Amino acid sequence: MRATTLIATLALTGGLLGAGAVFMPAMAQTAGTSAATQASWLTMQQVQTKLEAAGYRDFEKIERDSDKYEVKATDPQGKRVELDIDPMTGDVLKTEVKRSK
Repeated sequence: MRATTLIATLALTGGLLGAGAVFMPAMAQTAGTSAATQASWLTMQQVQTKLEAAGYRDFEKIERDSDKYEVKATDPQGKRVELDIDPMTGDVLKTEVKRSK
């Protein structure tokens, strides 16, 4: 019975080590891809230019977040809004109305 427990423990340990060897390169590759992806983001000026063309104005803040831009501005209807912006396309992902101006 002791030999069976020892063999099961060794098999489990070997499986865990093997799984770690498989997943570590995949995780490292994901981290490298993230940095490369951020290099292809639009600049803050490009984001502002695109939003101005869509009628936004009075920009209070444009901030780079981990996976998007956050912008505080006035929308075309004159309402103060907080926007989440796609960093690669400049498209508005989410709009939150803060207050009317």
